[in-house]
Amino acid sequence: MKIQEPSLLVRIPKLYRQGMSSQELYDATRGVWKLGRRREGAQLAFAVESGIVREVYEIDRWHPAGSTSYVSRKAEDVALPGRWEFTGRVAASEIRERYVGESVAHYFKPGARAPVLYVNL
Repeated sequence: MKIQEPSLLVRIPKLYRQGMSSQELYDATRGVWKLGRRREGAQLAFAVESGIVREVYEIDRWHPAGSTSYVSRKAEDVALPGRWEFTGRVAASEIRERYVGESVAHYFKPGARAPVLYVNL
């Protein structure tokens, strides 16, 4: 599977759990990340756990970490200086059908530890 859009692959192994709500998954994926200006070109953010796409979000806007409200995360856990969070929504069904449940493990080099990977940016 090849990602076609400018995207971020966001690994969330510490925050992910089976049966989490869609709001919890969104909150885990959207922040808080140490990112450069390239983030501005990303259209999609992929929630990735164990190399599998769990959800895809369309990015509307970037904000300094902790400046927007979270439903399932504490303010003190997300208000980190020099980091970023996005607001957005679940991607359109045609995008979700293409990616959710698919492996993106091949995008990550062995031993890579960064939680966010830029694709097509």
